[in-house]
This record gives sequence, structure tokens and C-alpha cells, in this order.
Amino acid sequence: MKKVNFENGRITQNMLETAFPMLIAQVLNLLYSIVDRIYIGRIPDAGTEALGAVGLCFPIIIIIAGFTNMFGLGGAPLFSMELGRGDRSRAAQIQNSSLRLLVTSGVILMIAGELFGSGLLRLFGATASELPVCLSYLRIYLLGTVFAMVSTGMNSFINAQGYSTTGMCSVMIGAVANMILDPIFMFGLGLGVRGAAIATVLSQFLSFLYVIHFLRSGRNDYPVSFAFQFPYARDIAGLGLAPFIMQFTNSLVQIACNQVLMAFGGSLAVSVMTIVSSVRSILDTPVFAVTEGATPILSYNYGAGRPDNVKKAVGVMMSLTLPYTFLVWLVILLRPSFFIHIFSSDQAIMADASRALHLYFLAFIFQSLQYSGQTVFKALGKKKKAIFFSLFRKVIMVVPLTYLLPHIAGLGTDGVFLAEPISNVIGGLACFTVMFLTVWPELNRMKKHREADREEPVA
Repeated sequence: MKKVNFENGRITQNMLETAFPMLIAQVLNLLYSIVDRIYIGRIPDAGTEALGAVGLCFPIIIIIAGFTNMFGLGGAPLFSMELGRGDRSRAAQIQNSSLRLLVTSGVILMIAGELFGSGLLRLFGATASELPVCLSYLRIYLLGTVFAMVSTGMNSFINAQGYSTTGMCSVMIGAVANMILDPIFMFGLGLGVRGAAIATVLSQFLSFLYVIHFLRSGRNDYPVSFAFQFPYARDIAGLGLAPFIMQFTNSLVQIACNQVLMAFGGSLAVSVMTIVSSVRSILDTPVFAVTEGATPILSYNYGAGRPDNVKKAVGVMMSLTLPYTFLVWLVILLRPSFFIHIFSSDQAIMADASRALHLYFLAFIFQSLQYSGQTVFKALGKKKKAIFFSLFRKVIMVVPLTYLLPHIAGLGTDGVFLAEPISNVIGGLACFTVMFLTVWPELNRMKKHREADREEPVA
């Protein structure tokens, strides 16, 4: 499969060649959970309740994704920077260390989830009647933790080598398998929610096999090693802490939303939030694909000392994400029912879900500023700023607003959905402004130093 040329290719071309397969991969990756929710929402006479119950499992699933991001998205920019510097040995050590961290943490998370899942679900708001449904899904889902973490986390390294199409295929295999297996296990074998979890685990296993096969093949220039050693683990975890916090704080927000919505609107309101979160996952995907597609380009050119290319990559990234997020807001404003029908045909939920979507996506365009600023910080190794802005928007703003707004002016459940656009405006503007005011001067200094080095006469 064609390899993206980060060394000599044009920035816009590289961005599109990386982002497009990643977009397809991200859309397909969503199908692991989205297809489950679509089918679960259509379980006869129990779809809405089952959808809400599975939604209570999301915080645990998000935490697993957080550790995947820590060691995958944390290691890949360091890997790309070393490629830009030409240090292949160190790049290989970073890749292998990330792989070992993914496997080790996956085993630990699976065991911890199986042991403490029941207590965590109660903490997240599961009632006695919902708990059996939640556990029937979660206990099986957790069995695929290592498969999911390795296949997703190591995709970042496959993309960083320029094999974005291979990364797309690894996701496609699992997603297509999941679409085929879901109705077989859920309805054909009558396993319901448990069938959805079984289908997901089997699909993740197929993706895992494909990724491991590639990493151990001749196409991978940096052969993997499973020795129990973790060089550069601190650097990987340090940079990966920002995407981990983004996922972990998403889990906190989900917990807060479920608790407040259960108190103000009951299980129906939690089901509405499950739909809103699912729609958000779908519509976030192109933004995430573009920003993650930009990451290896930003990291490689920064490591190679090419500041103009870094600036151009940021410009291309913004020219793609800003129009898209505006268009999403417009579509949500005009046709929210289109998205709601994907997950539920229950007319009782339509009015509440439409209003929730209108409120939640009110300032979606500012989300592109947050993602873009975070991406630049992460790709250039600015871990302190990346971590701060991950915490700022979610922990400092969204969680407190989720608890406070429902009590103000009788907003009730509307307050929960308004917390997101308020944080998008303030957090997005702050993140992007700080990125521009700190990174641009550094890139200008880098350019001056390079020009001075060229002009310096040879003795």
C-alpha cells in the first residue's frame, strides 16, 4: 500500500493523504459502539431502557480509551519527531515501549473492571433494575480490552510511518465484522445486549490480529519486541497525559451528566444523553481525523526543523475544521430528527432529544479551535499546555456547570446540555489564542536560527 512521503511531499497533499484514510478509519471505528447502540435501541419493548443502561457503561469504556490514547497518541508524536531527526533506533524503542505499555495496562484494566465493575456502575448512577443489563454488557466487553487497546493504540504508529491506508484497513476489518455479527448474536441467537458485547469483542480481536501481523511483517521498518522493558515510558506517558485527560474528563462529564439527568429527568433523560453523546461521537469524527492526520506532519516537520511547514499544516487543519463545524451546527439546527432516528424510533423521546441537540451543539464551531490548539501542543511536545487545556475545559468548566446550571432560572435538564457550548466558547478561544501567542514566536525564532546557520560562512 502507498506510503505517505513526509520528507518530500507537499503539506496539503500529505495532510489529505493522511487525514482521508484516517477519517474513514475513525468513521468505521465508531461502528464498534454506534452499531451496538443502533441495534440496542431497537430491542423489542426494551430498546430505550437498554440504551440508557448501556450508556451508564460509557465512563468505563472512555477510561479504557483514555489509557489507549496515553500510550498510543502519547508515543506517536515522539516517534514522528525522532523520524524527522533521523534517529531510527530511538524511534523503534519508543514504538516498542508504547506497545508493551498498551498490553500491560490493558490486562490490568480488564481485571480491575471485572472486579470492581458493579461498584463503579452504581457510582455512575445505575439503579438496581438497570445493573443486571449494564453488567451483562460490560463483563463481556472488558474481555476485549487488550485487543481494543493494541489495535487502536498502535494504529498511531502505523499512520506515523505513512501507512495510513493500512491503518484504515485494520479498523475496517473490525467494523465490518461487528456490523455482520451484531444482528446474528443479538437477534439471531437471542442474546440481546450480551450479543452486542460478544460481537464487539470478536471484531476487536480481528483488528488486533491484523495490526500485529503488520507490525511483525517486513513492511514495518521498526520490528516489534515484547521484552518486558519500558524505555521512554515517562516521556510517552507525560505527553500522552493530555489525550488521557481529555478522555478521562469525558468520563467525568458523562458521570456528572448521568447523575444530574437522573435526578432531574429520570432514565428517559439519560437515554436522551446517550443519543446526544452518540451523535457527538459521529460528528466529532471528521474533526478528530483531520487533527490526528495533521499530528505526524506537525511532529515530523518540527523535529526536522521546518517551521514554515508546521505553520502551513496548522493553516490547512483550520481551513478544513472551521467550515465543517459550522456546517454541522447548521444541519443540527434544521434537521435534528435525522440523527435521532439513527438510534431510536421511540416518538416519546423525539422532542426532548431535538431540544437537547440544539442546545448541546449551539457553539460547535469553537470545538475546532479547542481540537486544533490541543493538537499543536501535543504534536510539538508541549505537554504542560496540552494537559492544562484538557483540564480547563472539562474539569474546571463543564463539570461545575453541569451541577450548577440546572438549578439556575429553572433550567433543569436544559442546564446539563448548555454546559457544553459555554465551555466550547471559553475553552476553545483560550486554547487556540495561547497556542498562537506561544508557538508562533517559537517557530519564527526557529526560522531565524536556520537562516542564520545557512548564512554563516564556512571557516
